[in-house]
Amino acid sequence: MSTKGDKTKQDIREKAYQLFAEKGFKDVTMKDICEQTGLSRGGLYRHYESTEQIFLEIINHFSDEQKIEISTKIKQRIPASLILDELLSRYASEMRDCENSFSLAICEFFSDPAISKADNSVMKQYEISKSAWVELINYGISTKEFNRVNPESVFHVIVFAYQGVRMYSRLMKIEHDVPNQIINEIKRLLLPGEI
Repeated sequence: MSTKGDKTKQDIREKAYQLFAEKGFKDVTMKDICEQTGLSRGGLYRHYESTEQIFLEIINHFSDEQKIEISTKIKQRIPASLILDELLSRYASEMRDCENSFSLAICEFFSDPAISKADNSVMKQYEISKSAWVELINYGISTKEFNRVNPESVFHVIVFAYQGVRMYSRLMKIEHDVPNQIINEIKRLLLPGEI
């Protein structure tokens, strides 16, 4: 696909993301995406066959991007504590941004029995995210920046606290300090001397 085609697909994913975050998965149609992007139906269908295809590409893009980011920074020997700070800062911002939470749409998408789950993308996303975090935590342990912890257990604390806040923030008001409390507990688990 041409660079122009890649840019168009990126624009479609970005605009569709906003629609899915706002309306959930079930209430977004290809017509909505056409209106949001300014593309004709033919123009949209040239790139994507369905809302399901767009949704899965958005999800896969998130997990792949984070994995590449973490692996690249480790290869560059950036200190694990700096990588952790950047990731947790981003997570805190996302937890506070309930308007752009994609979590309900994810839950809605993967709980629909009519959606084919043959490739089990939610599990793939989970596994990619876990491998990225485990790689980072092991790196931090090896450089002695992190406490000796069970990396998989800490990942579970991170992912389920993060996703829980993202989900609940769409259903109820979350106190503004909750993300900071979560981030501080994660740092306390990982960083020596954190109180």
